[in-house]
Amino acid sequence: MTHHSRTRKILLLLIGALLMPACAYIVLPEEEGGLVLTGSGMWSAVATHIGQTGSGDLRIELAILNDTGDWSAMQAAAGKPAVLKAGDGAPVECEKVMVSTGGHRLAPGFQLRGFTTGTKAEPVMQLIYVECPGGEAGSGSTLSFDYTYVTGQYNYYYPENNKVEATLEVDLDEVVPDLEYPQALPVEGLVQQPGIGFTAINDVVLTLTGVERTPSGLKFLWQTVNPGEYPSYVHIGNPPVIGEDGILYGLYESPDIASVPITPAGDKAEWVTEAALPADIHGGYIMLSVETGKQRLFANYAVDVSGY
Repeated sequence: MTHHSRTRKILLLLIGALLMPACAYIVLPEEEGGLVLTGSGMWSAVATHIGQTGSGDLRIELAILNDTGDWSAMQAAAGKPAVLKAGDGAPVECEKVMVSTGGHRLAPGFQLRGFTTGTKAEPVMQLIYVECPGGEAGSGSTLSFDYTYVTGQYNYYYPENNKVEATLEVDLDEVVPDLEYPQALPVEGLVQQPGIGFTAINDVVLTLTGVERTPSGLKFLWQTVNPGEYPSYVHIGNPPVIGEDGILYGLYESPDIASVPITPAGDKAEWVTEAALPADIHGGYIMLSVETGKQRLFANYAVDVSGY
């Protein structure tokens, strides 16, 4: 081996040693507060209720927790059953696996037990659960299923960036019906308040200027201020809200789809979005996606609206 080859090899080893610890945390962009978030790098789940359906199948309701250390969306692997293993019995395949974030990215440290599905005209609240025909959850039972998840900013052109395949196992001896939602693992500096300005694409500043309670839920008043010399659009979609009941309210769609007004150069624009919440659910957190950096690349923010 030549002197240059040995030197290059040593440098590569040193660089690798320096980079390895960085895998344990993620540094978010400065516009998100320069946060350093830690986590297990995975999703986890706990059973909140175990019972039977009207037809006698075992039904296991779950709450899922984002412990990846970053914003993340997850879903159970399509077409793969969950597996129920009793302490001393044969494994049982469970074909009905309704486990997902509904397409949305959830803030790190947050957990949920349901999300909105259906259509805009007829939205449906979907609990997270698994059903096992002929299954019994005796002592020592576990439930496992394969799932995929993505982390980080949403990129319309590369929606599966940072996609990971994993297996989640739930201890069914531990059933916790009274979890605290939606923030289970507080992260310092993660949650923002209304009135804070977010730097968006082309340095346009986005602000949530007002929140109003309506008979059908919450109304959000948005404003953009454009300091530049050219008109600009800032897409945020129709941001969902996760309530104090652990339900994510708002049907998922790519945030670039919903129309927004153009913000003229040196001027501002205003518009409204809404989230449908039951009358007895007061507030929670907006899971906000803001077009930033370049077109159809979205940064994520959690905005506290729990007082409404």
